[in-house]
Amino acid sequence: MRCMISVRLALCSLLALSSTAQAQDLLQAWNQALAREPQFGAAQALRQADQELVPQSRAQLLPHISTIGTAELQERRQTGQLSNQQASNRAAWTLTLSQPIYNRNAWARYERAQLLAQGADIQLSLERQDLMLRVSQHYFDVLAAQDTLSTLTAQQAAIEEQLRAAEQNFELGGTTITDAYEAKSRLDLTRANVIQAENALQVARDKLAALTLERAETLARLRDPLVLPAPQPANLQDWLDQSRQSGLSVALAEIKARAAEEQLKSIQALHEPTLALKAQTGSGSDQTLFGQTGGGPRSLNSALGLELSIPIFRGGETRSQVREQSSRLQQARYDYQFAIQQSLQQTRQYFSGVTTGLVRVKALETATQSSQDALEANKLAYEVGVRVNIDVLNAQQQLYEARRSLAQARYEVLMNSLRLKAASGTLNENDLRAVNDLLEPAS
Repeated sequence: MRCMISVRLALCSLLALSSTAQAQDLLQAWNQALAREPQFGAAQALRQADQELVPQSRAQLLPHISTIGTAELQERRQTGQLSNQQASNRAAWTLTLSQPIYNRNAWARYERAQLLAQGADIQLSLERQDLMLRVSQHYFDVLAAQDTLSTLTAQQAAIEEQLRAAEQNFELGGTTITDAYEAKSRLDLTRANVIQAENALQVARDKLAALTLERAETLARLRDPLVLPAPQPANLQDWLDQSRQSGLSVALAEIKARAAEEQLKSIQALHEPTLALKAQTGSGSDQTLFGQTGGGPRSLNSALGLELSIPIFRGGETRSQVREQSSRLQQARYDYQFAIQQSLQQTRQYFSGVTTGLVRVKALETATQSSQDALEANKLAYEVGVRVNIDVLNAQQQLYEARRSLAQARYEVLMNSLRLKAASGTLNENDLRAVNDLLEPAS
C-alpha cells in the first residue's frame, strides 16, 4: 500500500514538473511553492506536532481516573493431603481518582511546553521567510540566466556581422586578414559561452521548478526603465533596533533559552515533595478492599485522602541532571547572544547591500549608455578607416558586459532588500507583492 502511494505521489510530481505554464510572475511562483514545496510542508507538520506538547504536559496537572477489575479462582490444598482442598471465587473492581495539588516538576514542564509551542510558531515563520527568499532568489536566477543568454546571443550576432564585414573588406583589399581572424576567434569564444549560458538557464529553471513543482518557460521580467525603491526607513540604526527586538532568529533563540530555564526548574523540582488528592472506591465479592478486613461476602469500600511523596535518594541521578541542564542553559544563553550579533551583522550587510547597490545601479546605467555611445563611435570610425576591427569587438563586448552587470545589480538590490526585511523579522507577502509590481505582466 505504501509503495502504491509513493508511486502515485511520484507520478503526480512528474506530471506537475512536465506541465508547461503559459506565463508566471513572482507572486504566482510564491503561491505555488507555498502550497507544494515539501520542505515547508514538513515544517508545518513539525509545528503541529510541537503544539501537542502543551495538552500533553497540561494533562499532568489535571485529574487522572483509572479503574481495575479482577476475577480470581482461589484453591487451597494441604501439603499432607493434597486431595483436601478448598476453592473460592473472587471478583473485584476499583475506581481511583488522583488530582495533583502540588507538583512543581509538572508545572515547570507545562511552562516549558508552552514556550516550545511558541518557538514552533516562530520556527514556522522563519521557514516561511526562508521559502520567500528561496523562491525570489531562484526566480531572479532564471531572469539573470535569461539575460546572460540573450546578451550573448545578441553579441554573437553582432560579431558574426562584424566578421562578414571584415571578410568583405579583406576581399576588397581594404584590411588585412588579421581583422577576420580576430573576429573569428571572438565568435568561437562567444559560441562556447552561449552553450554554457544555455545550460545555466536550464539549471536555474530546474531549481525554480523544484520549489513550485511546475515548469514555466515564460517569466515576468523587470520593467525598463526601472526605479528601484530605497530602504524605508533610510536610517541604519532603525533597522538595527528592529532586528534586535523583532528578528525571528533572535526571538527563537530567546524562547529556547527560556525553555532551558524551565527545564532546569523541572529537574530541580525532583528534589521536592509532591502532594496529591486520592479518592478510591471499589467492590469485592468476598472481602473488603484497600487492606481492610471483616467484609462480608460482598463489600463496597471507599477512601479519600492526601498522598504525600518525599524523594530521599536516587543514587545521585537528579544532581547530575541538574548539572547537565545548567550547562545546557548556559549554552542556550550564549546562542541567544550569538543570534543577536548575527542578526545585527546581517542587517548591516544587507542595508549596505541595498544602499551601495542603488548607487552601483545608477553608475552601471550611465556606463551602459556610455558603452552604447562608444560602440556607435567605433563602428563609424571603423567604416572610415580610423579604427580597426578589434576596437569594434572590444566596444561590443564592453557594452554587453555592462548590460549584464546592470541586470545583475538590479536583482541583487531587490534580493538584499528582501533579506534586510527578513533579518528584521518584517518580511511578508506584501513585500513580495511590491517586488512583483516592478515586473512587466507576463504574457
